[in-house]
Amino acid sequence: MTEITLEKTVTEQPQRARAAPGRKTATVLTQHVVEVISDSGEGAQRCGQALGNIAARMGNGVWTVEIIPAEIRPPARSVAGASGNRIRLGSGKVTNGGDETDLVVAFNEQVLLGRVRAGELKPGCIILLESMWRDDADPKIADSYTETYERLVASGYNVYEVPMERECRVIVADARRGKNMFALGMLCNLYSLELQLAREQIALAFGKKAASVVKTNVTLLEAGYAWAEANLDFKYSIPAVRATEPQLVANGNTALALGVLASGMEICAMYPITPATSASHYLSDAFEKVGGVVHQAEDEIAACAFAIGASYASKCTVTITSGPGYSLKQEAIGLAVMAEIPLVVVNVQRGGPSTGQPTKAEQGDLLTAMFGSHGDAPKVVLAAATIEDCFYSIITARRIAETFNMVVVVLSDANLATSQTPFPRPRFSDSWVAPPLDQSPVPPGAKPYDWDAATGLARRFIPGQPNGMHTVTGLAHDRLSHVAYDSDSNEQSLRARSLKLAALAKTLQAPPLFGGDEGDLLLIGWGSTKGTIEEAVERARSEGVKASSMHLRFLQPLPPGIKEAMSRFRKVMTIEGNWSDNPEDEIIDETNRRYSALAMLLRARYLVDVDCWSQVRGAPIKPGTLCQVISEKIATLR
Repeated sequence: MTEITLEKTVTEQPQRARAAPGRKTATVLTQHVVEVISDSGEGAQRCGQALGNIAARMGNGVWTVEIIPAEIRPPARSVAGASGNRIRLGSGKVTNGGDETDLVVAFNEQVLLGRVRAGELKPGCIILLESMWRDDADPKIADSYTETYERLVASGYNVYEVPMERECRVIVADARRGKNMFALGMLCNLYSLELQLAREQIALAFGKKAASVVKTNVTLLEAGYAWAEANLDFKYSIPAVRATEPQLVANGNTALALGVLASGMEICAMYPITPATSASHYLSDAFEKVGGVVHQAEDEIAACAFAIGASYASKCTVTITSGPGYSLKQEAIGLAVMAEIPLVVVNVQRGGPSTGQPTKAEQGDLLTAMFGSHGDAPKVVLAAATIEDCFYSIITARRIAETFNMVVVVLSDANLATSQTPFPRPRFSDSWVAPPLDQSPVPPGAKPYDWDAATGLARRFIPGQPNGMHTVTGLAHDRLSHVAYDSDSNEQSLRARSLKLAALAKTLQAPPLFGGDEGDLLLIGWGSTKGTIEEAVERARSEGVKASSMHLRFLQPLPPGIKEAMSRFRKVMTIEGNWSDNPEDEIIDETNRRYSALAMLLRARYLVDVDCWSQVRGAPIKPGTLCQVISEKIATLR
């Protein structure tokens, strides 16, 4: 996250780079997608993050997506080992990673092949390729490079060989530790970004290191900028408008961590797991400065149990995990439901099942979040739709958890977790944090589970309150907290816990429609697909298609107005990043087709013929892909 750099954009005036007389003239674009890829450990991710931060300071819309190999340390020069960043730059607000890549900087031809085979590069894509491998001492490597280069050129890609190793060795002995800044300099030149902003970004990124390290990286940056100016025959400019208010550039995990700080929660208990861990990294650095504690437990079960204990003792606590960890927490989450202890659980989803794809994006945990744990264990489930929403969702979750004495699950995913984009710096509100705890004596006759007949709510007893002694158990209990197996007590407690969801639903507003209020096709999504869906709808409507979208933030309970909105469209279809059977498969028909998670929920709840389209390729859904889906679906309605 960067904050200091963006606050300067409010006061500094733009200093547009101009091509030297007789040299290149920048082509004006509205948006471009660029990738920087390398072997793990060569700094391509840092290069991409820095590029995004610099462009954001210029006033461009930015969305970055980390490219992470499935293995922690894959073999060097492997097709599956690409590590780096994908940066979408725009002249206005950017809400997703966009379509295929327009320009890529690759540190070797093998990681580049991985991106080509994945279909991530646009036809005619510009490739800036490290040329050192052409003359490698190993003839197999040299031959591989030459063969790949020739195939890329023959396939219509615009390949520019760049001697990054040679140029960096003039400045540093180990070019592996310098190419990323050289590449950053080239990209700053190619996209007409201010070199001084890049220098400041490097100073910020390496601020904890010696001044000599900062100086060396700035020298590498300037060398890359100068090389691109002298040797590349193209240049771009993406018009930008400087921010008029302070901005943050953060990824979803950092936004989650900031939300924990802002919500007034004081304890985070977790066990490291990809892709959720970086949230605890940020909290570990910042939490203790405001009196918070990060507890790293010995495993996921212990982390959840610690969080429940801390919440019971009056400190509403958050535990952060990913899919496999959430599975391990299920029994303890059931205890929090039964004992009616407020708890916030964050699930940063990843590919599954089992160990699955730890570094890949997926939305496969919705039904687990809603119906996991044995027995009837109602939980509030909400899903962050944007990186900014990652921040506010945590604040909302804490307030609900303490108001209703419930477990609140916040769903994020790997797409939000590692992507970065600018958003307005939040302005703190006292309403975000909990009011002081009521530790006055418990009135005579009050019961620890004195469920309200209409809402299921009961006053929360805090340990140490006079007259508040009671039993906390995972067993069925009555209003006095005594273990009770009789039918009436069990039914009363089940009813009360379920009523809380109904009471919360009464407070929710109908989700807004994007596009028109009626038409031919309504797309319904949840979570990180919001920006992609809305961009696809916007493109379709510009071509006269009567398509709209609705995005659900609350999945349990569902907000009002959904059925009424669906009734105003000829066809309704969910868009999700989890599995659904393809109706075109030979064996699939209406009697055996599996629908995606949200589609199943909506069909069951509203008895409406909701169709679905989903994709589980381990990468964010592209707006261009959805445009094609919309076009095909509209064609079936004619």
